Amino acid sequence: MSVFASQRPDVATSEVVKATLDWASLPFGYQKTDYNLRYTWRDGAWDDGVLTSDEIIPLHIAATCLHYGQECFEGLKAFETRRGDVVVFRMDENAQRMVRSCRKILMEPVPEPMFIDAVERIINANRRFVPPYGSGASLYIRPLVIGTGPQIGVRPASEYMFIVLVTPVGPYFKTGFTPVDLVVEEDVDRAAPLGVGDVKVGGNYAAGIRASVAAKKRGFSEVLYLDAKEKRFIDESGPANFFGVTKDGQYVTPASPSVLPSITNKSLLTLAKEMGMRPVQRSIGVEELFDFVEAGCCGTAAVITPVASITHRERKVVYAKDGRAGPLTTQLYQQLRAIQVGDVPDPHGWVRLVPTPHE
Repeated sequence: MSVFASQRPDVATSEVVKATLDWASLPFGYQKTDYNLRYTWRDGAWDDGVLTSDEIIPLHIAATCLHYGQECFEGLKAFETRRGDVVVFRMDENAQRMVRSCRKILMEPVPEPMFIDAVERIINANRRFVPPYGSGASLYIRPLVIGTGPQIGVRPASEYMFIVLVTPVGPYFKTGFTPVDLVVEEDVDRAAPLGVGDVKVGGNYAAGIRASVAAKKRGFSEVLYLDAKEKRFIDESGPANFFGVTKDGQYVTPASPSVLPSITNKSLLTLAKEMGMRPVQRSIGVEELFDFVEAGCCGTAAVITPVASITHRERKVVYAKDGRAGPLTTQLYQQLRAIQVGDVPDPHGWVRLVPTPHE
């Protein structure tokens, strides 16, 4: 069943009856909701988009997304506030990052106003799946662009599809804010300098699956990648950016041409400055891991996942000796989460209210 753009579901906040779910126990994974949203770029223009309940995409067997990897995606979250409003965190940044991703692999960019309208439309169409305030869960929003035009021969597609789906999720790591163990990966490269590591394309993640799976079999939660060129500097973990806290309380995060610019990390850099942590982005040698007193992984999915320990070859550094996150990591997490759900003022204008169709 499809619902065209002019037939948007009536979902005023006061009329919404929540889906029957165990909100506090949600995994981080896909769960069917009521609608997804699809736009098509053809003959030089994007259409107005179609809401559909269909989970299957018809694809030409020669679509460039299948053969040449013309695909990029984003991830952002919507939250219910104490008042019952629904808000989205920094979606303008996601819109701008998707434009950069599209341009880097020569796909048709999604204009920022269209991206924002699409996110608001899909939230309103699935408003009953926005987890209730206080549940610890959120509505994960996954926009993606794929090359659908047929091409045999390495060339950009002539047609594209912009899709937005949503699913209610719990924490990315099953342990939530409990510290996790990482291992430095030296045999697999996630992305190379001058490549596409700084944009959100599926190939970056496909390249790292074998490393993540192998690490989990050894009892680690994830890997920590080194730079592909010299194998001397920290890049990022499998699903997120990395940061460390020095003995004198400074927030340090890698500067690398092959690291995805995390919107969460960008936010934490601002909060760390306000907390007096003197944040800095710079090259971090692998040996510096043994000088940090706290460490964490940060991204949309996890927000912050504290790091309990990192193993590098035969050495292991432990940050969470008592099994709890460090005080500065905890303070950063609590402040960012409070802003995201509207519990504290948002002086930066990061949170955007999602209006209902009646507003």
